[in-house]
Amino acid sequence: MITISGDTERRGLRIVKMIGAAVIAIFFMILVSCSITTVDTGHRGVRVRFGEVIGEGLPEGLYFVNPFTTHIQSMDTRILKWESTTQAYTRDVQQADVGFVLNYRLDPTKAHIVFQQVGTDWSAKLVGQVLLEDIKREFGQHNAVDIIAQRDLAARAIETHVKETLGRRDVVVTNFQLTNIDFTEQFEHAVEAKVVAQQKAIEEQNRTVQIEEQAKQRVATARGSAEATVLQAKAEAESILIRARALEQNAKLVDWEAVQKWDGRLPTYMMGNAVPFVNVPQQK
Repeated sequence: MITISGDTERRGLRIVKMIGAAVIAIFFMILVSCSITTVDTGHRGVRVRFGEVIGEGLPEGLYFVNPFTTHIQSMDTRILKWESTTQAYTRDVQQADVGFVLNYRLDPTKAHIVFQQVGTDWSAKLVGQVLLEDIKREFGQHNAVDIIAQRDLAARAIETHVKETLGRRDVVVTNFQLTNIDFTEQFEHAVEAKVVAQQKAIEEQNRTVQIEEQAKQRVATARGSAEATVLQAKAEAESILIRARALEQNAKLVDWEAVQKWDGRLPTYMMGNAVPFVNVPQQK
């Protein structure tokens, strides 16, 4: 028969107590670790108790909760980037592959509402549907050639509408850009041919305008020459008329005109005698 001494019994009891204390300590440490949670930078915490959202969003920091009844759900509020491509049709039924970039984030003050109404996958549920629909809507209002020439205006129109729509759903849009617009190869060749034709038409029009300007200058020059000739003829006619009137009034001016034109030699006749062509008065 084996007997256990009192010391051995007490030793065993102490070991049991130590094991129990260790178990309790470990359980307490686990409980404490489960009670402590943090909300990281760029996030908002949503306190959930038995599936019910409690209070507003929690900012970054350390929090204690009852792990048996409550947990804190983290919601990312940093700026997110969505870069992708979608297809859209223009008003003249031209297909385009549209490349875009959207920067957006969750409104930090409304994180608890979005979690309650949409969930943690709010980005996939809200942003994609709104943006893709608005791109198709905007492209459908323009012809293909116009959307190419006014791409920035179209991007601003899309951004404004998306901001307004997502803003009502507590999503903040910070920037939107159309990065690329690719039409079919046939359409691009047609556009290129049209641009070349327009350029040739502009060059031809400029050439026609230049020819017209040169013609106008020649006409103006000819008109000026004609006017100058007419003025000269008028001046000569008036001069002749004035001299004729003067001759009528004074016969001696005929002799004066002859003297002005005389070269100093007397006219001769076949007999060899020189006869003066001006009547010289004789002295009596």
